[in-house]
Amino acid sequence: MNELRLDYKINTLDSNTLEKNYRQILKEIGENPDREGLLKTPERVGKAMKFLTSGYEIDPDSIVHQAVFNETYSEMVLVKDIEIYSLCEHHVLPFFGKAHIAYIPDGKIVGLSKVPRVVDAYSRRLQVQERLTIEIRDCLQRTLNPKGVAVVLECSHMCMQMRGVQKQNSATTTSAFTGLFLKNDATRKEFINLIR
Repeated sequence: MNELRLDYKINTLDSNTLEKNYRQILKEIGENPDREGLLKTPERVGKAMKFLTSGYEIDPDSIVHQAVFNETYSEMVLVKDIEIYSLCEHHVLPFFGKAHIAYIPDGKIVGLSKVPRVVDAYSRRLQVQERLTIEIRDCLQRTLNPKGVAVVLECSHMCMQMRGVQKQNSATTTSAFTGLFLKNDATRKEFINLIR
């Protein structure tokens, strides 16, 4: 419960407070926030941070519930190459890439646009890719109760490319499965083949 309260406070910070804090950060790194090129930087960065963490204000379950339809279709539904943009919670640097998400309906389908919206709701928070993968999977499993969910994320992390080990071509792949994707090798292989 405290974590939820903390998440809420992060996103309800007053724009003036964010601006003031970023102005101080510029001073701390040795910059002059009063020089021409930086005059509006604290304001712009504050607005950017509010947008990049706007997922804290969104309930991903409610996104799905807005467009659930009864349908007898029972084959795999795959939405692939969904763009991801998030911030690593360890260094507050971007990571980005693609999500591939499939589910096998059990009497209910969801409007296709809701799948990328769920991705956005979770990725617009301070994140780690591993947790993001599981949160997306669990949201779809919880709200649709399908026969199975499969999620694969492929991302590049600026915290590995710009700093630290500085490995420019590194990428991280994470996956999470439920139901038939876990129990049935053929179903999982079909999904993997479709996202290649």
